[in-house]
Amino acid sequence: MKIKSLKKRGSDLSNSMVQLNVLNGKELADAQFPRFQDKIKLAGFEELVTTDLEIFQINIGKLCNQVCTHCHVDAGPDRKEENMNRETLERCLEIIKSIETIHTIDITGGAPELNPHFKWFVESCSVLGKRIINRCNLTIITANKKFNDLPEFFAKHNVHVVSSLPYFSKKRTDKQRGDGVFEASIKGLQMLNAVGYGVPDSGLVLDLVYNPSGALMPATQEVLEPQFKAKLKDNFDVIFNSLIAITNLPIARFLDFLLESGNYEEYMEQLVNAFNPATVKNLMCRNTISVSWDGHLYDCDFNQMLELKVDSKSNHLSNFDIEQLKNRNVVLNQHCYGCTAGAGSSCGGEIA
Repeated sequence: MKIKSLKKRGSDLSNSMVQLNVLNGKELADAQFPRFQDKIKLAGFEELVTTDLEIFQINIGKLCNQVCTHCHVDAGPDRKEENMNRETLERCLEIIKSIETIHTIDITGGAPELNPHFKWFVESCSVLGKRIINRCNLTIITANKKFNDLPEFFAKHNVHVVSSLPYFSKKRTDKQRGDGVFEASIKGLQMLNAVGYGVPDSGLVLDLVYNPSGALMPATQEVLEPQFKAKLKDNFDVIFNSLIAITNLPIARFLDFLLESGNYEEYMEQLVNAFNPATVKNLMCRNTISVSWDGHLYDCDFNQMLELKVDSKSNHLSNFDIEQLKNRNVVLNQHCYGCTAGAGSSCGGEIA
């Protein structure tokens, strides 16, 4: 069965997913594979239930200076309206302060730095004694002079910088992220290194993220990290701490690619066949809450993009209730195979 794609843009994602299922047979293709909800029983789970809330992940907006082919957020320069406002960010701070088990604040986008309240929010988080992660696309540092001070700003507040770099070569990086992205990314990395990021014993952590560019799973971090470190050091005198390998989930732009290229079923078969029961207990959805730019709550960033809200009456910052959110069942679907394939995949990399 060849499944054709319907183009998707922005907030039309959930409607287009329904259209894909009904008109193009994606649902029939998914039915060939065991339901993910049933598969987790191999790991001893009748249901996937959350543990303590430890990571508060905030998608601060979908505005971005890049348009990457694999982007599961469908971010870009045209997403100007989908930016978290000051009031919503203040509510996030109230919740973070009130829950002792939260140890990490994970700020994502788009390019988070394009939110007008970004620096204020980071400064406010830094006084709480929590670990702050910022997912930076690197090119934002060099995109405009007003962002050139970001490395110093990150260092001042001891922000853990996590940056996506598809590969250590120009051709593969630019193919996935656009012309000129590789050179701008290298310059951004060099600017981060100059203030101490990635330098041993500096305390300033710089991790890189690798996503495959095609319909295949990533190699292991153990294999990829030495290659990235050697090539970046030898060719550009760039250093970093760790490499995070993330499996592309079949949603948003990557789903478009799979459908248009006729690779959807084959890719899903890869993920299903590589299901690893040892990953299930460490899935990020168990100790994370993901907040959208407009304040809705999700079990993970991927569910957020599919508009699959948490299974709780408390599903928005306005009615946030940690007691209702405790021990809830995680909302699962077939895309979840991407997080349990091989060594597993999460926003922090491998989990088994």
